Amino acid sequence: MNNSKLLSARGIGKTVKSGDADLVILRDIDLEVTPGEALAVLGASGSGKSTLLAILAGLDTPSSGTVELEGVEIFALDEDRRAELRGRAVGFVFQSFQLLPALTALENVMLPLELSGNRDAEALAQRMLERVGLGERLHHYPRHLSGGEQQRVALARAFVVRPKLLLADEPTGSLDAASGEDVIELLFGMNREYGTTLVMVTHDESLAGRCHRRLRLAGGRIVP
Repeated sequence: MNNSKLLSARGIGKTVKSGDADLVILRDIDLEVTPGEALAVLGASGSGKSTLLAILAGLDTPSSGTVELEGVEIFALDEDRRAELRGRAVGFVFQSFQLLPALTALENVMLPLELSGNRDAEALAQRMLERVGLGERLHHYPRHLSGGEQQRVALARAFVVRPKLLLADEPTGSLDAASGEDVIELLFGMNREYGTTLVMVTHDESLAGRCHRRLRLAGGRIVP
């Protein structure tokens, strides 16, 4: 790790309407993540951690505050430029996999490469699926894959663009213990191999313990 900042958030707040009242989801969140770091964001259900991850990705907009990725204020960009920055620099792994059901494993992994105009999309996607142990499942659709295999496809899709930042939201939340452990070993191994910076939302203390640093949310605030 070095001391420069890859990701920086200042004064992040998120408030939404709930009937006639305001529901405060996040309050005055500050954080910094350095290149190569693995940060765990811990908190109970409803603590605001998934909302924070979405804001850090520019997928949701804060009510207040700023987020910088590689020194760029992401909410100063229009949605097209924000999407371009995400496509170039950010990978995602979700609890629910978020694979497109009408596409094969190979096509799911090719998709972000094709969107960026990469002419070697098929070869790169195939190599990445082989890297996650699915070289014989290239042409299977998500419905024909186990949960653990689907999450491996999701990992391949996330890493195939060689992102600087990987955002993971409860990556083992839908898996049994054995499949979850396999996925986590793969995630951390690939994270080291490709020098990716990781921000992972989890409620699992043992999983968080594998990260360099922990940040805990409660009631939308960072707590000791």
